Amino acid sequence: MRRLLILSLAAMASALPARADELPLPLGELARPGRVLMLRHAHAPGFGDPPDFVIGDCSTQRNLDASGRDQARRLGARLRVAGLSNARVLSSQWCRALETARLLALGPVEPLPELNSFFQRPGDRQAILDGLRVFLARLPVDGQPVILVTHQVVVNAFTDATPPAGGASIFQLNGTGAPTWLGTIPEIR
Repeated sequence: MRRLLILSLAAMASALPARADELPLPLGELARPGRVLMLRHAHAPGFGDPPDFVIGDCSTQRNLDASGRDQARRLGARLRVAGLSNARVLSSQWCRALETARLLALGPVEPLPELNSFFQRPGDRQAILDGLRVFLARLPVDGQPVILVTHQVVVNAFTDATPPAGGASIFQLNGTGAPTWLGTIPEIR
C-alpha cells in the first residue's frame, strides 16, 4: 500500500507544470523594458582554460570554433527578428565571450570584469558576484534591454539553470542586485 501511495504521488508530481523559471521563454520577451539576458558564450570546444592563460591574449585561451561563431551570429539574427535592436551589450573579458558578444551584432560591446569566469579562480567568485550585483542594482528598471555575455558559473550563481553554450536566462530588473529570474532561452543551434 505504501509503495502504491509513493508511486501515485510521484505520478501526480510529474504531471504538475514546471516552475515558471524553468520554462523556455520566447526571444521577444527581451525587447521589453528592464530585461536582462544573461548569455553563456557560444560554443568553444574543450573545458576550462590552460593553466597559464592570460586575459586579453586569445592565443592562451579556449576560443570559439567555427560552429560557435555561427551560433553567435544566428542568435544575433534571431534577437533582431524578435525586436531587440536597442540593447546594451556587455561581456566578460575572456576572448570567447567578447567574440560572442561582437558576433551578435547588436551594438558596441563593453567589457565588464564583473562578468568574468571564476571557474578556475574560485577565490574571485565573491568579488565578481558582488560587483555584478552592484552593477545590476544600478541599471534602470525601465531601461533598454541589456545583454550580458558571460560563463556558465556566473549564470549558475544567479539561477538554478545550467545553460549550454549559447543558452541564456532572462531577468527583469527590480532595483536590486538580484533581478527576478523569468526563465530560460535554450541553446541556439
